[in-house]
Amino acid sequence: MNDGGHAPRLAPPPREDWNDDVLGALRRAFPESVVQRFVSTAPDAPPAPNGVTTLLHHPALAGSWLAYNNVLLWQPALEHRHRELMVLRVAYRTTSDYEWVQHVKLGERYGITRDDVEAVANGAGSERWSPLERDLLAATDQLIDGYRIDDGTWRRLAEQLDERQLVELVFVVGTYTCLAMAFNSFGVQLEPGADAGSVPPRPSGATE
Repeated sequence: MNDGGHAPRLAPPPREDWNDDVLGALRRAFPESVVQRFVSTAPDAPPAPNGVTTLLHHPALAGSWLAYNNVLLWQPALEHRHRELMVLRVAYRTTSDYEWVQHVKLGERYGITRDDVEAVANGAGSERWSPLERDLLAATDQLIDGYRIDDGTWRRLAEQLDERQLVELVFVVGTYTCLAMAFNSFGVQLEPGADAGSVPPRPSGATE
């Protein structure tokens, strides 16, 4: 993992510099209980995720983006497991270690095992996947490579998913590809105390 070897290009704004615009952005995206946890200075308060706080350099964008992204995370049309497999494939293809670590950990909530994580490197070619999972991973690669799901994959997906899910899957891949670009370009680092060693490393050869 290259999560801590270099200083970030764009560090999160210090908490003492968070102004009303920043707090408004957070409140647009999160319940007040979460906002209070983020702003807490208590010694045992968990750090706010760097992937969130780095965006606060642009509060107007951050508030809207985080509110939108929370729909994909917490009000999904797709099953959580299916979303997380696609996100992990995006993180693998885009060489985003920050995204990889965060979503390996999140995927554990939804039954994504270490063997699943390691199989992500093979994309749709792994024998681990159900037919739908294979098509979702194929669609992920097609969107990254050609910006379009091919006709055969779309036809199979349309037989297994409803229209709301078909819309959402394209936005999942596009959203997390965009976030990977941001995390990679800003040099977003894992939070202090995050145990990257407990997560299978992102396989090499991610550009294949």
